[in-house]
Amino acid sequence: MAVIGRGDVSVVHLAAISQLGVELVDAGDQPDVVHVCTPHDQHVPVALKALRSGAHVLLEKPVAHTVAEAEQLVGAYPGRKIGVCLQNRYNPTSMAAHDLIASGKVGAVRGASASVLWHRDEAYYRARPWRGQRRRSGGGVLINQAIHTLDLLLWLVGDVTRARGRTAGYLAIPGVDVEDTAHLILDHAGGARSTFFATLANATDAPVTIEIVAERATLLIRGDLTVTWADGRTEVIAEQAASGGGRSYWGASHQLLIADFYRRLSDPEPFWIGPQEALKAQRLIEGLY
Repeated sequence: MAVIGRGDVSVVHLAAISQLGVELVDAGDQPDVVHVCTPHDQHVPVALKALRSGAHVLLEKPVAHTVAEAEQLVGAYPGRKIGVCLQNRYNPTSMAAHDLIASGKVGAVRGASASVLWHRDEAYYRARPWRGQRRRSGGGVLINQAIHTLDLLLWLVGDVTRARGRTAGYLAIPGVDVEDTAHLILDHAGGARSTFFATLANATDAPVTIEIVAERATLLIRGDLTVTWADGRTEVIAEQAASGGGRSYWGASHQLLIADFYRRLSDPEPFWIGPQEALKAQRLIEGLY
């Protein structure tokens, strides 16, 4: 396999590959799998070239810098796997919450709220100028940082039928034309409503928070998952500690997703987090933009 791009997140892919014992080769040696860790606007051209050569492809999020570009990968090259790294679905807390909701044990979901309170300064954009350029990144906090949390809301609570919101660039960093703050109200197909707030103006990278209110319990993900039942019982499901390099707030689930992607290479079905699935959150974001 090969890793294309040496962005910050590539260290996590390399660590996962090392754990799997997969041979890393030069991109020109016809690898079986290509990991795409390039800037957003280079995702699709690299992926299409890899697919044409016969390789399976694992993309970092988002699928592309625009929905129109990303749609080129939907249904492309049947028989070859295309996965997208929305790895937070593999968090033990996310999976436990999903199982509780899908099983009906907590009853119907009434609503949810989520927040991403992180910190990015001028040095962050200076290190990788494309991050602050809408024409290359596709946007700011929503598409680059908060897309993981939006994806979890859609996966846990359901597809969104109506969205309202605002974005702004309050930090006013020179040369940056993408938003650093956004607030949204989302109506879900099942009747629940979510509120969402994301900012890069926080003093530090705080834990992402998701709270889901259901008929018989409240589920709070903030690191661990705390389930508070209507009868007073409380359960805690621990989050897995981060490992394999990268930043602590990325979590540990990149390795879980990558390992699962490799396990499913011989499976005739498409990978369950492919371009079509990943585009749910991205279409929502682009619509808000």
